[in-house]
Amino acid sequence: MLPGAKVVVSGPGGVVKTTSADNSGLYAFAELAPGNYTVQASAPNLALPQAAKVALKGEPLALNLVLKVASTLEKVTVDENGAPAVSTDSANNASAVILRGEDLQALSDDPNDLAADLQALAGPSAGPNGGSIFIDGFSGGELPPKESIREIRINQNPFSPEYDKLGYGKIEIFTKPGSDKYRAEANWNFANQFWNSRNPYAPEKASFLLNEFEGNAGGPITRKSSFTLDAQRNMVDNGTITNAVTVNPQTLAIEPFAGILSVPGRYTKVSPRADYQLNDRNTLMFRYGITHSDVQDAGIGGFDLISRGYHSQFTNQTVQAADTVVLGTSINETRFQYYRSATQAIANSLDPTIQVLGSFNGGGSTNGRTFDTQNSFEFQNYTSMVRGRHSVRFGIRVREQMDDSVSPQNFNGTFTFGGGVADASGEATITSIERYQRTLQFEQLGYSAAQIRALGGGATQFSIDAGTAELSVSQMDVGVFAGDEWRVRPNVTLSLGMRYETQSNIHDWRDFAPRVAVAWAPGASARKRSKTVVRAGFGAFYDRFPLANTLAADRFNGTVQRQYVVANPDFFPNIPAVASLAGFQSTQVVEKVSSTMRAPYIVQSAVTLERQLPANTTLAVTYTNSHGLHLLRSEDINAPLPGTYNPAVQGSGVFPLGGPGAVFLMESSGIYNQNQLIANVNAKLNAGFSLFGFYVLNRAMSNTDGIGTFPADPYNFEGEYSHAATDVRHRVTAGGSINLKGNVRVSPFFVAQTGAPFDITAGSDLYGTTLFNGRPGIATGAAKPGLIATAYGLLDPDPTAGERLLPRNYGRGPGQISMNLRIAKTIGFGASREGSHEEQRQPSGGGVALAAPASGGGLRGVIGTPTTTHRYNLSIGMSIRNLLNHTNPGPIAGNITSPYFGFANQVAGGPNGEGFYENANNRRLESQIRFTF
Repeated sequence: MLPGAKVVVSGPGGVVKTTSADNSGLYAFAELAPGNYTVQASAPNLALPQAAKVALKGEPLALNLVLKVASTLEKVTVDENGAPAVSTDSANNASAVILRGEDLQALSDDPNDLAADLQALAGPSAGPNGGSIFIDGFSGGELPPKESIREIRINQNPFSPEYDKLGYGKIEIFTKPGSDKYRAEANWNFANQFWNSRNPYAPEKASFLLNEFEGNAGGPITRKSSFTLDAQRNMVDNGTITNAVTVNPQTLAIEPFAGILSVPGRYTKVSPRADYQLNDRNTLMFRYGITHSDVQDAGIGGFDLISRGYHSQFTNQTVQAADTVVLGTSINETRFQYYRSATQAIANSLDPTIQVLGSFNGGGSTNGRTFDTQNSFEFQNYTSMVRGRHSVRFGIRVREQMDDSVSPQNFNGTFTFGGGVADASGEATITSIERYQRTLQFEQLGYSAAQIRALGGGATQFSIDAGTAELSVSQMDVGVFAGDEWRVRPNVTLSLGMRYETQSNIHDWRDFAPRVAVAWAPGASARKRSKTVVRAGFGAFYDRFPLANTLAADRFNGTVQRQYVVANPDFFPNIPAVASLAGFQSTQVVEKVSSTMRAPYIVQSAVTLERQLPANTTLAVTYTNSHGLHLLRSEDINAPLPGTYNPAVQGSGVFPLGGPGAVFLMESSGIYNQNQLIANVNAKLNAGFSLFGFYVLNRAMSNTDGIGTFPADPYNFEGEYSHAATDVRHRVTAGGSINLKGNVRVSPFFVAQTGAPFDITAGSDLYGTTLFNGRPGIATGAAKPGLIATAYGLLDPDPTAGERLLPRNYGRGPGQISMNLRIAKTIGFGASREGSHEEQRQPSGGGVALAAPASGGGLRGVIGTPTTTHRYNLSIGMSIRNLLNHTNPGPIAGNITSPYFGFANQVAGGPNGEGFYENANNRRLESQIRFTF
């Protein structure tokens, strides 16, 4: 038997058990009563040609199972029912979350909500960059429709050398091949604002209309080939909500502004797949996919007024091919993917942009007419082989990415108004919207620019880009790995691996990533399983320097495109000619990549205790420590020397590089430290009741949250090492599937977490870097003029030299709670399906929920199955997002001179994978109709 293969035995009284072959290919079932049993086995791309039937008579029986390359026709009646169990196999860690079959119904059908659900399941264990998603082994790409997903694995085998990303936070998605019989599924999801609740940031209920049509079909083409076809057409008219503070153009009074605009979004996807079996040892797979998204009036909502809208479109195409070959006890997999993404954004208005920090964004969009085409290639060749007690896997991955970008970004110019000191006297502090109001008032009165500035008006900054809009860049990276899973003893497994990575565009050739893991089952032997497993692991995980950073450095090198910045401009609202900007003492901003740039990496170690509990339940408690080095951040290396810059004087300051002008250097000087305690519980109480959940206690500290992180004071890094953006202290996630009598399925999904940190800023350019990221000082008394009273104490928006500043990410937002629920009733009609009397549902496997024996104690009278024995099934259901109607705030305003400081002006959530929002309402109900045969 191939190591890791799943073996399922079913017998008298509905008894069904599942196990996995160990690294020697051995498997065992204990405590089986005498009787007739059926044994089935499978592994990725392999299957047992025919189920084995045996008769037990009270004595041990040895049964040798030989797997062959699976037919490209996936059997509809798959039997993989069993209770969760612990073992020392590296791929069977109980801390993993593996969803199959009906347990996938706990997740959303919507691509945006599905991605959010998966990230919630991955938890904050994914380090500073969030979870990584692999689809059929490929990195990148798009989430497939949920009905085409066969299995989802989260956090499985976290120290495998096969993957570059952190194992805790790794999400693997596997799609369905064709089936041995023709099958089809059609879905219609519908929602409008009638049943939904009002968005708490809108004065009235926003309009919302959702129509999603999705279909999936498959079946045999010939005896050795099959196909699947996925198709989607989603249409969403989302009521986008603008919640801002503006100045009334007639009265010039400061007024809150709340606007609702229906934004249409359209999304189409078609993806055919074909599988072909060359012989018993060789299968081929081909897939093509094309998606198109079109959104009118994108970019509106939150602080952005209607004038900021733009027309957004993208067309993505994917070509995939895979070849799987079995050579004795070895398996070779060759995969290729080509991914092309073409996007464009066309501004509705070419007027200059007006940013009133933390109040509103008006004028035109900075996009202009932006076009971007990316072509990505990925090649993989992986080999697995068995040699005695050793299971070896090795391979290579080569990726190339090319980006052709046309970006006239900010060619229309941007006026920025910040808050801070009102005038030269320093006696008062005003908000950003008050500065904008004074500018308009005094201009209307005919005051000169100098008078307006002296009275606390005038724009804080003007910026504009000019030069060549088009630029092409490319990048290649290579990763090779080898791993050995060694069954040292029947109860001890040692996994050793090494991965090496390198890439173009940076000079870093030292990226060796060792991986080691050990699993021990106390008291276990070849004939006896243990109910306890102890695991420990250690590994280094490298990340790539993104091509987007190279594109930015090449574009803003001072030649291709030039970024001009004028502090305290006196020409608002007029746009000067670019050639005349030198007369306004403007500075140019240049971006560079450090010559010592290294690939960032995380060193992670973990210890886990797994325990088999009664009632078909497993418990895993894991402690992880993550230490990140060479993380990406940026720094202005030409900032004015301390004490030489006066914000009120244009061009002031002594500059280290001679002349004025910010030089943004991308560097790899960031650090990250994270400690977590994670408790996973997975249970299958009976054949129709599965539950999974986990709790995470987390603490994360860093001096960066990504390449866009600059030190607040370029010459004083005190306070930069503080709470990381991932420092969410507590998180609880739970979900499952409950199948009731009458073919009713209930699938809850619950997530709750404490608040995330946010940075608190002074709202002005304090140090002459052209950035508005300076943090306020901590006042030692109330005597200094201009102090601002906040929930965090008295803060100084104009700190003096030597004054202690707030640490980075000092603010803490509110917690979030999301309770989602799906309820569906299935009605069957037509003739009975062939073999339906033997069919078992396919539940979750691995570390989450596996089906148990049919007995269910006190629940036996209410537990049923979610499908019928009829050939045709109609499912009518309801999906409810945010059932409790809890308000989950979006980004918190950290600018202390913003009228929204400490609060959000929109609900949490961003655009979905289709390119548009679905956040018009707080609680959303979707009716769902699904027809299958």
